[in-house]
Amino acid sequence: METDYNPMELSSNTEFEEDSEFKEFEGTEVKDMRLEAEAVVNDVLFAVSNMFVSKNLPCAEDVAYINVETRERNRYCLELTEAGLRVVGYAFDQADDSLQTPYHETVYSLLDSVSPAYREAFGNALLQRLEALKRDGQS
Repeated sequence: METDYNPMELSSNTEFEEDSEFKEFEGTEVKDMRLEAEAVVNDVLFAVSNMFVSKNLPCAEDVAYINVETRERNRYCLELTEAGLRVVGYAFDQADDSLQTPYHETVYSLLDSVSPAYREAFGNALLQRLEALKRDGQS
């Protein structure tokens, strides 16, 4: 599909940028990691035994800690930052600074690497959802 536009028109429309009522919010893309952590927990709680944002370790704008117990009964303390998620302890509320574990971009990737039962539960949930969509499409 072709669209006609004049590149000069785009560059001459700078009044909006200068007079924008949102100018005061420039550069304020700060994420609240506690909210991010809550979203992570809600997203995968169905596929683990237990998961919650730590109330004992400090949460800040740039870091939050999540405790997770896999279906294999292994416990982990996860650190959530802009870099991703990583294991920082092998018990709830335990953050070991000397632990050198890799960052994962997603909670799915991290749990997939430490919990075969998570992988199975996630796969089963996906299969059930696809079967439901198929049934809905046939009615």
